[in-house]
Amino acid sequence: MATARKIPMRQCVGCREMKEKNSLVRVIRTPEGEIIADVTGKKNGRGAYLCRSEDCFQKAVKTKALERSLKTEIPSEVYERLEKEFA
Repeated sequence: MATARKIPMRQCVGCREMKEKNSLVRVIRTPEGEIIADVTGKKNGRGAYLCRSEDCFQKAVKTKALERSLKTEIPSEVYERLEKEFA
């Protein structure tokens, strides 16, 4: 009997909805303090998940949800770089 694999769920910091982990983008703060979008979901660092939509990204920026999740201040140029990746 084959059992279906459990799909991990994560909460989007923008819309606060629970979604399948593979449908979200992980944004991480690396041990060096760099903030990047982790497409593989395997890199080391503190992570926060976002839907692949610009709306959720904008909500996360507006409410500072990413800053809270990553426990660091995020400079505007980092937001601009991330925004290009979401657009």
